[in-house]
Amino acid sequence: MQNQEHVNINKRIAKNAAALYLRMIISMLVGLYTSRVILQALGIEDYGIYNVVGGFVSMFSLISNSLQASVQRFLTFELGKGYSQQLQVVFSTSFFVLLGLSILVIFVTEIIGLWYLQTKLVLPASRLFAAQCCFHLSLLSFALSLLCTPYVSSIISHEDMNVYAYMSILDVVFKLRICYVVMESSIDRLICYAVLLFTVGLISQLIYWIYCRRKYPECKVSCIFDRTLFLQMFAFSGWNFIGSSAAILRSQGASLLLNAFGGPLVNAANGIANTISSVVSSFVGNFTQAFNPQITKQYAAGQYDSLMKLVVYSSKYSYFLMLILSMPVMFNTEYILKTWLGIVPSYTVTFTRWILVMLLLDTVTRPIITLKLANSNIRNYQIVVGGVILLVIPLSYIGLSMGLPVTFVAVVNAFVSFLAMFVRIYMMRGDFAVWSSMLFIRKVLIVVFYVSLASSVLPFISYYFMPYGFYNVLVTTTLSVISTVVMTLFLGCTSNERIVLLDQMRKISSSIRSVVSR
Repeated sequence: MQNQEHVNINKRIAKNAAALYLRMIISMLVGLYTSRVILQALGIEDYGIYNVVGGFVSMFSLISNSLQASVQRFLTFELGKGYSQQLQVVFSTSFFVLLGLSILVIFVTEIIGLWYLQTKLVLPASRLFAAQCCFHLSLLSFALSLLCTPYVSSIISHEDMNVYAYMSILDVVFKLRICYVVMESSIDRLICYAVLLFTVGLISQLIYWIYCRRKYPECKVSCIFDRTLFLQMFAFSGWNFIGSSAAILRSQGASLLLNAFGGPLVNAANGIANTISSVVSSFVGNFTQAFNPQITKQYAAGQYDSLMKLVVYSSKYSYFLMLILSMPVMFNTEYILKTWLGIVPSYTVTFTRWILVMLLLDTVTRPIITLKLANSNIRNYQIVVGGVILLVIPLSYIGLSMGLPVTFVAVVNAFVSFLAMFVRIYMMRGDFAVWSSMLFIRKVLIVVFYVSLASSVLPFISYYFMPYGFYNVLVTTTLSVISTVVMTLFLGCTSNERIVLLDQMRKISSSIRSVVSR
């Protein structure tokens, strides 16, 4: 019976991973094309106005992301314990909290934002009215997205990733259509674009509302407000906000230091490196997102033995997937950048390689972060880990002040990620009975180290002994992928895991084909 349950969980994870990957690929391709079309439709000036005005509003996304994580955690936790009256209490309480926050954000932002727009932003006088309209509509769109949070969280908590994927695809298709409507519009194009984006957001909200009310019994707002639950959710999102802020300060602080000691050209190099890393990490992010609800549900149900196995499993294979994607980029960074950009800013190659190392170190503990959030006792965790992450700023400043090259910042980032990895593992102690830091280190960290080392031998030989060029890239990439897959199967897996992994690979392939054929 237990084995059948594990089979069903694995099938669900495979199906969800396939749906999320399809969503990501289509969204990325359509999104890139949409950016090009809307730039042509609006023109450089209006496109810049929309980005600066919309960017001001999007700063509040940090709040919504923290709240979404909170709502999703509490909903998933209750689902893990079984359907209960408490599930509707969580949904209704979160809805009213977000409704109140939406009103507050609109009120505060309308006062501060309009003042900033009219007095501080450098805008052509003729475009001030259009910019104001764009600001108001962007703010309303943000408020809609906040109110949509409980519904999206419910879909993810129920692991209906195919619905989530289809909605995301529908959203980018709508936005692509908007571009062509704006291009043919006889009214002010910037205003037209803002109105249509708001309309798409409203339609998406209605679809989520109708679907969730029909599919999930708890997604019906009742006059319920649990004060104790509100305080728990507020505390959770508040401490989670601290952790998210630390990550942003780490990135932005490093950028400011690079600008101060190296100038805008160094910022450009770092920006390009971050772009590459975000593409690579998005692939792994979809993989881990498919695991996250199961981790929370098993914790809520008290299934600690299977939970520990799931955390170990997802940590290892998240890392292996990242290794498969990042190793070819590491070896062929220079060729890839020259082919993509033509002219490569100085330091870009070094920044890219070190950022990929940082991503590998961060990836291995992603499931631990999910488990810690499931536990909800995150105050000390976020303070300590956030403090460790922020060490990037003083350490980088000291090094740069001593005359070290700007690439020292990238090295510091990787070192801090290495340190944070062990801190995260240590901070898990006492959260549940079967957790063992040494077990995780032995079954995950040591294993991924040996796999990484063994996988790099053949591509390293190819890279250094073959002439620079296309064939070097082709051979090195092929050897990187084959070596990583082989070493993962024979060094990274137990015999049982090897059988399960090969079976899951077949299921994911089958799921992708079935989703595409629909």
